[in-house]
Amino acid sequence: MRFLGMIAALICAINQVVGKTFAWLSLGIVVVCFTVVVQRYLFATSYVWMQDLYIWLNGAMFTAVAGFALLRDDHVRVDIFYRPAKMKTRAITDLIGVVLFLMPFMWIVYTYSMPFVQRAWNYHEASANVGGMPGLFILKSFIIAFAVLIALQGVAMIIRSILILTGNVHLVPASIQYSADRIAADHPEGAV
Repeated sequence: MRFLGMIAALICAINQVVGKTFAWLSLGIVVVCFTVVVQRYLFATSYVWMQDLYIWLNGAMFTAVAGFALLRDDHVRVDIFYRPAKMKTRAITDLIGVVLFLMPFMWIVYTYSMPFVQRAWNYHEASANVGGMPGLFILKSFIIAFAVLIALQGVAMIIRSILILTGNVHLVPASIQYSADRIAADHPEGAV
């Protein structure tokens, strides 16, 4: 069981590094978008490649940080029943949800996007816009990264559920503990 905890911690570390690194693209998006607006309205000029750039940065950021968002439990969910549920109930819900919905969906995304991405790489696809950016094939590769990072985090969630359901809560890495349990651990005296 300790080995499972180490695997979950490694997966979480990967998603944290990728997520925190690609989150910085948001700053680049703002700078490039601001530059495009200033050029257009103050200097009456525009570069198609710059417009492509902030759209592409946005796509790269959101696909790359999706696993990190899942790690942080930042995805949208109906919490009416989930949030107040006991830890074991949440573990069962996560296990069922990941196995029945998340993993099959990530497999579908991966399977159907792979030929699309391979075709883009085969002819080094660029922007369809005249004067646009080269390297669209690299951006399309982020679809594969999205599927892989989400699926990896799904594996970490499965491991977390197994550890909780087998009574090995102490082996669950802190990075994937449930948020209410993190608060309780940070404030054992109950001052929340």
